[in-house]
Amino acid sequence: MKKYILLSKNHLTKEIYDEFLLNRNNEEWVLITDKKQFTKENIKSINPTKIFIPHWSHIIPTDITDAYECIVFHLTDLPYGRGGSPLQNLIVRGHKTTKITAIQIDGGIDTGDIYLKEDLTLEGTAQQIFERSNPLIKQMIEQIIDDDISPYPQEGDTVVFRRRKPAQSDISALHTPSQVYDHIRMLDAPGYPPAYLLTSWIEFNFTEAIRNENGIVEATVTIAPRQDKTDKEILDTIEGIREENNKNWVDLLRLAMEMDAPRMRKYIESSLTK
Repeated sequence: MKKYILLSKNHLTKEIYDEFLLNRNNEEWVLITDKKQFTKENIKSINPTKIFIPHWSHIIPTDITDAYECIVFHLTDLPYGRGGSPLQNLIVRGHKTTKITAIQIDGGIDTGDIYLKEDLTLEGTAQQIFERSNPLIKQMIEQIIDDDISPYPQEGDTVVFRRRKPAQSDISALHTPSQVYDHIRMLDAPGYPPAYLLTSWIEFNFTEAIRNENGIVEATVTIAPRQDKTDKEILDTIEGIREENNKNWVDLLRLAMEMDAPRMRKYIESSLTK
């Protein structure tokens, strides 16, 4: 009986494992979701024919990729879009569709040989796109196994994407409602930093964006105090309130409640005794 590993930290992949792969005849499947379990020793004890990797952000050790056939699923039409944050980089570039590409992991970043590709629309939120990719990935896994597909080298012009940073979720510099809509939806999935706006003390996070027929965007907004303020910024603000309002208890108390931090209470108590 052939053994296979499904490696993923995404809960959607568990649906593939539970609903489809476990029901395949004459195969033994092992689901690994914890990085600590993905070791050469553990993999050797399983001795899989192939390792399928739908969603995994950690580096795959070379002692595993050299010893076993590891297949990753990338959300671009490779070699276009090698690199990080493929979904977000596609949407900000205006793409409406893409391909899921199944490739064998080699020593490079998304440079491995290709098994097959499947079309995928980029409509909706990141979460909806991932959900839509699920049955396609399941279908691709089965096709690779059942048809015993051999991979072929990548061909075409190479475009490399940079992994996006959390600071790029800031939507303050965008120019159109359409751009704002795309930024909100492309980050709207668990594990991604949401689209946001900042004031001096407040952070606005945006999810569940919809765009009506007039192009107006509506979204769910979460409002919270910023958590990235330094001690000096907090002290300067308290001192400004104290001097401007002559120890205005209401403003100081409101600030302390919104920040909800022991250091705020300590600083304010100190300020009120001056």
